[in-house]
Amino acid sequence: MTAVEVWDFTSNCCSPEGFDLTDTARQAWRESVRCIGRLHWRSLHVIDARSLEDADSIFDACVEHLRSATNSGRITPTQTVFPEWNPDSEHRIRIWNHQLLRYAGYRQANGSVLGDPMNLAFTDIVRSLGWTPPREPGRFDLLPLVIEAGGKLAIRDLPPDCILEVEMEHPSLPWFGKLGLRWYAVPAISDMILAAPGHVFPCAPFNGWYMGTEIGSRNLGDANRYNLLPELAARLGIPRSQRLWKDQALLILNEAVLHSFERDGIRIIDHHQASREFIAHCQREEALGHEVQAEWAWIVPPLSGSATGVFHRNYPLQPRLPNLLPQVEAWNSPQGLALLHQYQRPS
Repeated sequence: MTAVEVWDFTSNCCSPEGFDLTDTARQAWRESVRCIGRLHWRSLHVIDARSLEDADSIFDACVEHLRSATNSGRITPTQTVFPEWNPDSEHRIRIWNHQLLRYAGYRQANGSVLGDPMNLAFTDIVRSLGWTPPREPGRFDLLPLVIEAGGKLAIRDLPPDCILEVEMEHPSLPWFGKLGLRWYAVPAISDMILAAPGHVFPCAPFNGWYMGTEIGSRNLGDANRYNLLPELAARLGIPRSQRLWKDQALLILNEAVLHSFERDGIRIIDHHQASREFIAHCQREEALGHEVQAEWAWIVPPLSGSATGVFHRNYPLQPRLPNLLPQVEAWNSPQGLALLHQYQRPS
């Protein structure tokens, strides 16, 4: 996202004199070009944590975020906003994790990965900072939070009572439940900037609820993630010489995700319903004279894309503020590199 056009909506949230944190956060979700769930932007629950500056208080707020957002499975869209960036200070507040909940990835001697390959680098970092994996590492070991505050790093393990995970099973394949697959219920992104004219918040964890394909097609299905399609095809007796073996395995995996979340009463949406809701959002915005900005590749679901309405639309891509924007990985920034050098224990 490089071209950012400032658009002041009817709300006064963008003006420095009348800054309203809740309105700003909601408008940022409204404008987030990679999110298909924006129909619900008005429902965002915003937690004002701008007075918190020490690692312990920030950690406690993240724990409370997860508890509040989980809401006994009735996932609540939530954003916790910590102090804004101060250009006159050499210190900053950041959560180094990509999401508050994430599974470790361990490099194996044979070159394979146990766990989530996406988190290999971060797992290596937290281990170098002193985190010790379980005695018997597994595929779904939750990583600790790494919090940067006051020019220092703190590592904290999340308490089990703020974490809701779903054990995967398939509605008609009894063997599926024995695979030991799981995923967490709340996708709380913790490394994006909440940006508005005159205001930048580099630490503002945000969550909606999952669309099933995010877990089934991407997290568990992608070849560079858990890569479960070959194993599922083998168990289903589908030879890889069959052209559509990946498609058949992918459908089974997505059926299991939706079934398991719904079995446990945890809010989730399928990609067809998400597509319908996004089109409804576009129509509502167009009626108000607002043109929806979107990144097509992120809006179109990774399963049965052309069978959804969002596939057949084009979207302008000129991101506006307020917005949720990506930022450089904390450990690859100059401040982060300096802290790593200071904190990493000798190997």
